[in-house]
Amino acid sequence: MTTTVAPPVSSAPRKLVKRRPSETTRQDRLAALGCAVSATLLTWFVMHLLLDSPGWLADLIVAYLLYLAMLYLVTRDRLGRLAASDRLVSTIVVSGALTLLVPLLFLLTYIVIEGAPYLRLGFFTHDMSAVAPTDPVTATGGLHAVVGTLQQTALTLVFVVPLGVLTAIFLNETRSRFRRPVRIMVDAMSGLPSIVAGLFIYAALIIPGIQAGVGLFSYNGLMATLALTMVMLPTVTRTVDVVLRLVPDGLREASLALGASRARTVWSVVLPTARTGVTTAVILGIARVAGETAPLLFTSFGSLAMNANPFSAPQESIPLFIFRFIKQPLENVQQRGYVGALVLILLIFGLFAIARIVGRDRSKRKAKRTKENR
Repeated sequence: MTTTVAPPVSSAPRKLVKRRPSETTRQDRLAALGCAVSATLLTWFVMHLLLDSPGWLADLIVAYLLYLAMLYLVTRDRLGRLAASDRLVSTIVVSGALTLLVPLLFLLTYIVIEGAPYLRLGFFTHDMSAVAPTDPVTATGGLHAVVGTLQQTALTLVFVVPLGVLTAIFLNETRSRFRRPVRIMVDAMSGLPSIVAGLFIYAALIIPGIQAGVGLFSYNGLMATLALTMVMLPTVTRTVDVVLRLVPDGLREASLALGASRARTVWSVVLPTARTGVTTAVILGIARVAGETAPLLFTSFGSLAMNANPFSAPQESIPLFIFRFIKQPLENVQQRGYVGALVLILLIFGLFAIARIVGRDRSKRKAKRTKENR
């Protein structure tokens, strides 16, 4: 009698494939798409068939929360808890970025649509002293505003960059007992409303200067610069402070061990290492003050004519130019404000580009050249 013996069933575990939690495949994308469709259909069923939906915003919030819950459960069942948590947090972060990006793109698109058709080269060649309100929008001149903005921003940087960098160095590289009061003062000034800075300069310098007949302490670009300095200084100081903290202590210790003084270490080691971060601080400072209007209403006052001397007489700037025309009831006059807003955006982008080029990291390029020379 013969018997047939079945081959033994292999009990070897399935081979696992290593993958990062953040890595996505085609199946992951299809699963996310299925969760989105399911959340949308379930929201429609619950909010419109079972309940009376209060509006599209409520539908969007409910659908988004359902999508997050479904995505987490599906990913946890397929890939485990770690990948599900990573996918959930990544989705929330990307959603937040898109939520901030969409209004920004809408604003930029709106300004470009409203201002680009009327922007001409003549905007940069003449002022508004000879332009009447009934003239076409293409006749708008903004040379006086561009010059005023550039001069006021440049003077503000002259005041702020040395003061901000020195203050940050004082807070990080010294052991003075006054560090804590200075840090508290910097943090308190960070929340200072810009209009308060303008009112302070107006009350402390302009009013006494006008009463005493001192032309320097009157409505001019210098007073606007002082107000903008009060607004910009805390931003630059705090950013440079954070950047200097990121410089490894080993670099400082190595420099001091070689016999360099602390001042020489800061100048030759710490600041060159943090150069890119300092440039970022300057960019943030420019972004903080380039579009400020409130402090300029009490300091530079504005003018329709060209004034290239920031130390005498009222001076225009692009934020004041926008404010002056955008509040007018005539449509063609309002269009001049949109043209000024477009120019302000282009000017800020240009300043950012220049700051990035000046502060870019050249260490890799120098190392490459040195390697080629060898």
